[in-house]
Amino acid sequence: MMSDLFSLLDSYYPEMVSTRRYLHENPELSFKEYETAKFIQNFYQQLNIPFKSNVGGNGVVATINGRNPGKTIALRADFDALPIQDEKNVPYSSKVPGVMHACGHDGHTATLLYLAKALHEQKDSWDGKVVLLHQHAEEYAPGGAISMIADGCLDGVDEVYGTHLWAIEELGTIGYRKGPIMAAADRFSITIQGQGGHGAEPHRTKDSIVIASQLVMALQQVVSRETNPIDTVVLSIGSFEAKNAFNVIADRATLIGTVRTFKKETQEKVKKQIARIIKGICLANDVTYEYKYDDGYPPVVNHEKETDLLVKVAESIVEVSQLKEMDPKMGGEDFAYYLQKLPGTFFFTGAKPPHVTEAYPHHHPKFDFDENAMLIAAKTLGSVTLTSLKQSQKLVEQK
Repeated sequence: MMSDLFSLLDSYYPEMVSTRRYLHENPELSFKEYETAKFIQNFYQQLNIPFKSNVGGNGVVATINGRNPGKTIALRADFDALPIQDEKNVPYSSKVPGVMHACGHDGHTATLLYLAKALHEQKDSWDGKVVLLHQHAEEYAPGGAISMIADGCLDGVDEVYGTHLWAIEELGTIGYRKGPIMAAADRFSITIQGQGGHGAEPHRTKDSIVIASQLVMALQQVVSRETNPIDTVVLSIGSFEAKNAFNVIADRATLIGTVRTFKKETQEKVKKQIARIIKGICLANDVTYEYKYDDGYPPVVNHEKETDLLVKVAESIVEVSQLKEMDPKMGGEDFAYYLQKLPGTFFFTGAKPPHVTEAYPHHHPKFDFDENAMLIAAKTLGSVTLTSLKQSQKLVEQK
């Protein structure tokens, strides 16, 4: 059965590449993926695979039933793009100014569509049910996963699996980890309200830029001096805005940043530390401020049994040349919400482009990946799915 699935996927590979490139040329931002959702719906409609649209927003959920009832496995792919100008010199570069697939979600979608096609063609040879979760808005919190779950996308599902094409890992690599694999990803903003004035008379002002600069430096102590070195925390300021004329001292400055953690208690401690530092510096400078902290996605925490299954099946896939236990990554992923509800695992599929020493990282204007990775991802997800369904059926028969 597995060899037949792999043969089908091999035969679909040219179509998979074509679909990925179409999606790459026609990206849509988070929560605005209307045409992409229609494309996915049309794909399933042509195959007579039942689906639900507008799940939790722009989500699409398709269902394939095997020959007999059994376990239900969910597979997820995201399909939103980023507000980045595509700078690649390739025939399939984005046709939408300022928007591109710079994280591989086009590849995730193409992978899942053709895996679904292959599983549908084989549906009379396996027992159980496969649910295809095409998720919108992974890139922008609150994300699409949480609203799709609220809309019932996991109802009746027993396990959930997903992968991320990873362009900085060599093709043929499957990266896995039991337990936490990706961090909680939070956002905060700080606005300093000082007192502006003439650049020649700073003594008559309360310089918001100088005060915000003190904050940038002081906040680094949250990690270096107030966090246990064994614990893992990232605090980064990503935006510092105080636009003004050259000869005017700005009355207002805004900092925007992110915090990444793995433990809830660490997250709460960091929130309080940031608040204390802001209050102290603003009090010392006699200015007011506004501090806002938004909890982002929780950590992605893989389950042991399902991760062991992933490793076992990946070992038997010819195209997988390396199984790599990954260090935890500080990036965030709303796949975390699925794993809070159900057992499953999220893994990385190496997709480094050929003939490059160092690949452009994710979210870079020249980001791209080796499209062969989609075939490896499809075979790995397909193997996990059919193996888990088969194991479940054996247990039923033994009883």
